[in-house]
Amino acid sequence: MKQDPSLFYQQQLSQLTAEIQQLSKKRNRISLLRVITLVLGAALLYIFRQQPFYLLLPLFALALTLFLLLVKQSIRVTEQRSLLQQIVRLIQEEFTIATHQFTHRPQGENLAPPKHAYAGDLDLFGKASLFQFLHRSTGEQGHQTLANWLLAPAPDTTIRQRQAAAQELASQPAWSLRFEAYGHLQPLTLKSQDQILHWSASASQYTPNKFYKLLRFVWPLLALAALFLHLADILPSGPFYLLLLVLLVLAFYISKGIQPIYRQLDSILPSLATLSNALECIESASFRSLLLLEQQSAIATGNSLKASAAIRHLRKILDRFDYRLNPLVYIPLNTFLLWDLQQVWALENWKTIHQSAIRQWFSTIAELEALNSIGRFSFNHPGYVFPELSTAAGSFSALALGHPLIPAANCVTNDFTTSGRPAIALITGSNMAGKSTFLRSIGINQVLAMAGAPVAARQLTVSNMRIMSSMRIADNLEENTSTFYAELSKLKSIIEAVNAGEPVLLLLDEILRGTNSQDRQTGSRALIRQLIQQKATGLLATHDLALTALQAEAPTAITNYHFDVAVENEELYFDYKLKKGICTSMNASILMKKIGIEL
Repeated sequence: MKQDPSLFYQQQLSQLTAEIQQLSKKRNRISLLRVITLVLGAALLYIFRQQPFYLLLPLFALALTLFLLLVKQSIRVTEQRSLLQQIVRLIQEEFTIATHQFTHRPQGENLAPPKHAYAGDLDLFGKASLFQFLHRSTGEQGHQTLANWLLAPAPDTTIRQRQAAAQELASQPAWSLRFEAYGHLQPLTLKSQDQILHWSASASQYTPNKFYKLLRFVWPLLALAALFLHLADILPSGPFYLLLLVLLVLAFYISKGIQPIYRQLDSILPSLATLSNALECIESASFRSLLLLEQQSAIATGNSLKASAAIRHLRKILDRFDYRLNPLVYIPLNTFLLWDLQQVWALENWKTIHQSAIRQWFSTIAELEALNSIGRFSFNHPGYVFPELSTAAGSFSALALGHPLIPAANCVTNDFTTSGRPAIALITGSNMAGKSTFLRSIGINQVLAMAGAPVAARQLTVSNMRIMSSMRIADNLEENTSTFYAELSKLKSIIEAVNAGEPVLLLLDEILRGTNSQDRQTGSRALIRQLIQQKATGLLATHDLALTALQAEAPTAITNYHFDVAVENEELYFDYKLKKGICTSMNASILMKKIGIEL
């Protein structure tokens, strides 16, 4: 039995709010302990200040160790609290989206090609789009992966695997929220991915060099031995400080060559936290569906160190590089330990071990973000169904089909079935009766079905078909293209696909509207006859009732449908229900009268 999403979110909100309060109290206690540790440590050092240095050193080390442990614990609690606060924010946003207030979310307008076959007609991207409503991806890679799924049908096998994965994720809403929350803390970007991939593909400069391999051991031995001899009053101050000066100059010279590597990777440090947390979230999940298990195994490193742990190791190396930001720490570390060389050595060793897996780690997170989007879509809409796939040509059979971007309270659903090829549904009707919305409902649900997502219907069976549409045509001043020519360009690509026998579902709304009525009717008739000859499947909405006579020419290929309107006291009433037959009621004259045109 499916969970009630509203009830789940309410329960989570109450539970998480209580946990955040507990973590806030815990953080305050740790902060108090840190202050006490500092004060107590300073007091003890002052009390025993007359004692020998070697007796004070353990006391100082103990106080410092305890303080650092408390700092580490405070950071951990703060991170836990931030994560829970992020999940609370996501739950609150789910309530907002449920009321169809989602136009503040990323629009993804840059994710589709400019002349895509259906993205513009079906409002896949942009304000108030399907992408805005659907996506729960956080990184640019996840956005693009989900967009790619919406822009082209997947093979049947892939669709079924995505359906199973999405259903499983819908049954784990707590995991789903946690996974998304990690991404929002510091979204992954294509720039950070490119930076780490570029670095990992570059040749190592230090580990292959035998001189540096020897130097990283000899240098600390020499420097620390000199320090020990100086403290033991064996090495005089003059030679000791001269040696330190030489070592410092040489260390800075070596660091100068390492600096570009540090600059290259320093900017990706925040993204590594998201990368490691997201990978750990995937690693720790208990998946059963094939696609999720495949993605889980794809991030395995092949050794005892998990992918998330490998990224954390990389973060620690880069964190140690950041000691250079504090001269009081950096100068002695570089002078005595040749610190920068030690860290770049660790970096290049890390790269040698993991460079072949980095691209897959990003790819897996992007795939999971896209799957999580359709999984959450399924969870949030328990009345939606995953469609069945048919091997029959040109099949689209729906019960109670609606448009997912129309609020349920306002959404009128329709049954519709077409099968076989050729099959053309001619839909007539008055203005505002619902023809265009119905075509978009067909199209957007076919897109969802081909992406592996649930659809806004009680039942849907579809063939694997790509949408091709001509619905929303605009001129292009930049390309000096008229509306009519832009439409002809779209129709040309449709004709080419149909002539090639591609499995496409055509959605055509008022075709050839940019020319005179006689040419429009002549061209429309010719196009419909050609589509039938080439065994096409599609729906064509029109005001031109004369086209409905074509059913007599091809009664097995053409079916007439309509949306009608009721008129009472010159007021219009729409039921938005699809009916068989030809529309007999039009409303244009009434609308013209209402704006003051005297007929």
